[in-house]
Amino acid sequence: MNIAINKCLDTLMQINGAQAVALVDFESGMLLGDAGSGVDMELAAAGNTEVLRAKMKTAEALNLNDNIEDVLITLGRAYHVLRPVSAKKGLFFYVVLDRQKANLALARRIVLDVESSLAL
Repeated sequence: MNIAINKCLDTLMQINGAQAVALVDFESGMLLGDAGSGVDMELAAAGNTEVLRAKMKTAEALNLNDNIEDVLITLGRAYHVLRPVSAKKGLFFYVVLDRQKANLALARRIVLDVESSLAL
């Protein structure tokens, strides 16, 4: 795995409440790297690729002419944040957060900062 990817994933795992994180190839649904535990990240990456594709397709069909910054899925015990990488089309960060421990606004800001700093 690329050192830059490892550094990004390590930073994301430092977010309060982070359970698992990944960098996913949007085209294939494959993991480029992951960290954490408690979630089958290969299965989650493939499934969330479909979520992101559906949202992008809908935005295009509606002629929104805007970019998706992130997609938030709120579960009873967790937040799932999907953040496309603007500098590298076809990739997105996937972050799973414990709702009881995470500050969602701060977590989203950290994901933005990490996404902006990714160098491949």
